[in-house]
Amino acid sequence: MGTTNINRRDWIRKSMLTAGGAMALPYFGIAETPRTPLQLDVRGNAVYSPFFKEFLPDTPVPLAPLTAKLNANENPYGPSPMALEAFKNSAAGGNRYAWKELFQLVDKIADFEGVESKNIMMGPGSSDLLEKTAMVFFMNGGNVVSADPAYMSLIQVAKSVGATWKPVPLKDDWSHDLKAMEEAIDDETKLVYICNPNNPTGTMTDHQELVDFCSRVSEKVPVFVDEAYLWFLDEGAKKSMVSLVNEGKDVIIARTFSKIHGMAGLRVGYIVAQEATLNRLQNITRGGMGISLPSVYAAMAAMDDAAFIEKSRTLNAECREYVYKSLAAKGFDYVPSHTSFLIFPIEMEGKEFLNKMTELKVGVRAFQFMDKNWCRVSMGTMDEMKMFTAAIDKVLV
Repeated sequence: MGTTNINRRDWIRKSMLTAGGAMALPYFGIAETPRTPLQLDVRGNAVYSPFFKEFLPDTPVPLAPLTAKLNANENPYGPSPMALEAFKNSAAGGNRYAWKELFQLVDKIADFEGVESKNIMMGPGSSDLLEKTAMVFFMNGGNVVSADPAYMSLIQVAKSVGATWKPVPLKDDWSHDLKAMEEAIDDETKLVYICNPNNPTGTMTDHQELVDFCSRVSEKVPVFVDEAYLWFLDEGAKKSMVSLVNEGKDVIIARTFSKIHGMAGLRVGYIVAQEATLNRLQNITRGGMGISLPSVYAAMAAMDDAAFIEKSRTLNAECREYVYKSLAAKGFDYVPSHTSFLIFPIEMEGKEFLNKMTELKVGVRAFQFMDKNWCRVSMGTMDEMKMFTAAIDKVLV
């Protein structure tokens, strides 16, 4: 039998085009990219829309460890001590399914959110629930309206099952153009998707304007509001859309334990919505089936660890302020953020920038939108942020 020699580097780069090959993407900082085929340009960068592109680094072989992993919006301080203790104490029960315990977590979340348990659906992270919503809502086509740039998980999966995406550019102040989004809705629109605070920009849309939009538009088409980063705000609960569920509005709100709770690797998230909407999803898929029993216990403990939540919020804000001042001193015009990451424009071509930063063992993300190239950097520890600013001095200054 003949054999074909395939260069390992070429094979990995080619395999990243496929759903299976995209499994390797989290290492490179594409943890948020759905495992669906990506549309790549001639330089191997992901093209999301004519307005929005992400630069992908050249594949490093072998995979060298990053000294500062600032490319996936992970909380460097978690999980909380209480969550870790609960996880360890329940690990011996990992031979059992977690249904009873999951119901306990659902009740706890419902009480926290001020809704009924029937309004909660669990999943292994909020991205899993975004993608399941996309599969169910768009299995027979239709279109999804969202901002551009936006968090692409729901959008990419919707497109992979036959939907079209109607992107609406953010306004000059980086908020959602709610008027233009409403005008973009047509008879084929099956969902409006809003990420607030927005990823990858880190920016907020005015709370009352968004409440009015969701209340009005949800009478015509469901509105999905992704609030993954909301708890980095000092008064995040007051900026949520969850109260609209109790008003009978057809809204879906996503939350995750991956960010403020520092549990990205333990995989717990949930959505809050009308019972009929959740039944529609659960007739086809079971969201909570993918959560392990120890993770359920960790999530319940994490909700009680107010000290850790405040620590995460405070240290994140301190690192963000440090990066603000450092970038300003270097002459960079950053975009103020309400999240655990921020963006700023760079003059260097994105792929070259990523490769140079990776050589210095600092992982970040690079995008192209608003006719500029941008770096998105996650907030790590203060030591990691100092590594980042030192790398910027070598690469960009």
